[in-house]
Amino acid sequence: MQQSNKIGYEEYERKLDKRITVEKRRQREYEQCKRMVADIDSHIHR
Repeated sequence: MQQSNKIGYEEYERKLDKRITVEKRRQREYEQCKRMVADIDSHIHR
């Protein structure tokens, strides 16, 4: 938690705004990874 989000688990648990920020970042990263995989997959199956 500390390395990837720059906040500790305790702060993540206590502060809702920090938790929302972290979860939004996770969602963006997840969507980016899905797009990359789909792009790579489409290149492989041409």
